[in-house]
Amino acid sequence: MLGKSGKDKGIVSMTEREKMRRLAPLRQVEAYWHGLCAADAVPMRSQIDPRGMEDALENAFLMERIAPSMAKIRVAGTHLNDIMGMQIAGMPLSCLIAPPDRERFGEAVTRLFADPAIVRLDLTAEGGFGKPDLEAHMILLPLRSDFGDQTRALGALISHGRIGRTPRRFTLRHVEVTAALSGKPVTAAPMEPAKPDAPVMHKAPAASMPRGATPVPAPAAVSATGDRTSHLRLVVSND
Repeated sequence: MLGKSGKDKGIVSMTEREKMRRLAPLRQVEAYWHGLCAADAVPMRSQIDPRGMEDALENAFLMERIAPSMAKIRVAGTHLNDIMGMQIAGMPLSCLIAPPDRERFGEAVTRLFADPAIVRLDLTAEGGFGKPDLEAHMILLPLRSDFGDQTRALGALISHGRIGRTPRRFTLRHVEVTAALSGKPVTAAPMEPAKPDAPVMHKAPAASMPRGATPVPAPAAVSATGDRTSHLRLVVSND
């Protein structure tokens, strides 16, 4: 019999062990991604080899950024198809998320590509007739395209519970956004796309032009956006 001081020594909680077993596919995908990372850049899409995460392929997926807060699934494992009850390649990743939480999910996706960042999500499926309790976990990891821009991502999704009637969509219980290259938490606030400044044209009113004045185009000026804008100046002849 163990004394009080050694009661828990060497004992591993079955609940914790079961949780680690369930999360194993996510850990494998993340470990594979970290193994491909350079010191100052995330991996490229062309570096991804399915053999590097063979035991997690049914949970893994690849996606492409199609808008600042939206990504399209390009390749999906069988588990994602089972959850939705259909082939989901070509569909937006947000199809897995319940409508009320899609804006918040979009903010995390924006950070995934822009920072770049690692996104971890704890999910709970919406209930209903024939839809038993279902919990899930998702991880999103940024990738670069062949052109070097951060518009691709590797992800994985696991669920715990019976799927039941499909499609199943999830609400967000917890969202964690972490800087991909430094490991430091970052803010998951939405990013507004930058709007270019409108070119400004300056022209003197016709009524204020003295007699004999001839409008002559001045040299093109450069605006804040780098566009050239024409300005008018007055040349007055006193002859």
